[in-house]
Parts: sequence; C-alpha cells; structure tokens
Amino acid sequence: MNNESLVLRIAGRPVARYITRPALPPKLSPRPYLHPVTTLAGTAVTELSPADHAHHLGVGVAVPDVEGHNFWGGRTYVRDQGPTELDNHGAQRHAAFQLRDPDGFVEELRWVAAGGELLRERRTVAAAELTETAWALDFTFSLTNTTDHELSIGSPATNGRPGAAYGGFFWRARKEAEAPRVFTAGTGGEEAIHGTRADWLALSGATWTLVFAGATDATRRDPWFVRTAEYPGVGSSLAHEARLPVAAGETVVRRVVTVVADGALDRAEAAVLVRKAVSP
Repeated sequence: MNNESLVLRIAGRPVARYITRPALPPKLSPRPYLHPVTTLAGTAVTELSPADHAHHLGVGVAVPDVEGHNFWGGRTYVRDQGPTELDNHGAQRHAAFQLRDPDGFVEELRWVAAGGELLRERRTVAAAELTETAWALDFTFSLTNTTDHELSIGSPATNGRPGAAYGGFFWRARKEAEAPRVFTAGTGGEEAIHGTRADWLALSGATWTLVFAGATDATRRDPWFVRTAEYPGVGSSLAHEARLPVAAGETVVRRVVTVVADGALDRAEAAVLVRKAVSP
C-alpha cells in the first residue's frame, strides 16, 4: 500500500496521522484523510472505513456531487431512483506540500474525475494545544474551479433526499456501545440540531468530546450535518437547500476548528474551549 503519511504533534506527542496517498478502490473516492486522531490522553476519536460506511475516512473533505461526479464514495443518490451504484467516482490527489511542520501543513490537491481536473484545493491544517487535556485542529480548505466553465456542488438533499445535505468538511467519530451526546449552546439532540446553524456543536462520547466551530462567516452560514443514532459523524454542509455554483476561476473557502478534549464536557466547558480555539 502506498500510504505516505505525516504525523501532527503537540509538545512532541502525536495527536493525528495524515495519509496523503491512500491505496483505496475507486468506489471509495480515494482522498487524503486524518486517522487516527486522538485526544492528548491517547483516545482515538476517528474511525476509518467502518463496516457501516466503508467510504467514511476519518477527517477530511468529501463531496458527493461535483457536477455529477462523486467525491464522497459509495453509492450516488439519483432523483426518483434512490442510492445507485454508478461509475462516477472522483479522487483527490495530493500534489505537493507548501509547508510541513510538526504541528501542521499546507497542501495542494487536485480533484480529478473522468480523466480531467475539476478543482484545485489548498488545504491548511494546524494543531494547537489549548489546555493539558484539550487541543484544537484548525482545518481550512479552499476549492478553486480550474475548468473554463461553471461547476456546481450538490448533495443528496439537493438531488431529492430530504435531510441528507452532507458534503464538505466531515468527521467520522469513534463508535461506542452508547451513541454520543450532541449539543449546542442552546439545544441538544440529533433531531433538534441536524440541519440547523450554530456557532458551535459538541459531540461527546464516554471519555471524550469534540467541539466543532465554523471559524468564518461563510462557514457559520452552512448548516450542520449530524448523525449520532445510526453512526457518530459531524459535517458542515456546502449544499443544504440548493446547489452551490462555483464559477470558472472562483474559489470557495471554508474553515472549521475542532476542539479535541478528554472527558465529557458540559456546555460551559465546551464554550470556554471553543472561544479559546477560534480567538485570533
């Protein structure tokens, strides 16, 4: 397997491994990903190709519909037909690192499908210590349309499947015997939060908590995609109610900062850490 990787460290302690060239079958929409990501105490908070969704690859960027090409993996949702096996999978290919440090990197990627490049991505990832029991993963991706025509980004929701507006930043979390709690500053539970906008959202398991925050105005306008009962996962939806057009040469930028903490945090604790994580 060609799994060239790098390790993110905080004070010399490994907290995440980044796989740049995974050896994966085309139907999984091969792409770089972070896995395992751990708390400072060493608890893994990601999963890779779990039995329920083989195309869930730790932490990364995945989009189910870029002008009809699948960069998410698995089946494609077809209007009036449902999830369908199609030969339409794209791949995100590592091109180069502009920067590689123990606590982060800047990477260029090419999004290719049907023999051509659709998007060029600049990905900036950084790890920073917050407390003795928490750190932050700062993840920014910039997608530039490198074709000579407009592209549009869609989701199963924009293709006719209600409640399935996944696509963009996505974190497949650790699955445990009990489903994790999910809460925001004002409410709790998957049903109340899924598909809504919130400055931050927390997913809390037995001994860990992840707190996700949109760190730009554009990112905060994207609703959250949340799963806890079926599987634990959180994403930020690029195409919630309508397809997102990207003109030739235009760039779409999103930034999500995630607090990775040991222990089951409450609302007050989560709010304090997320403020610290996204402060200038």
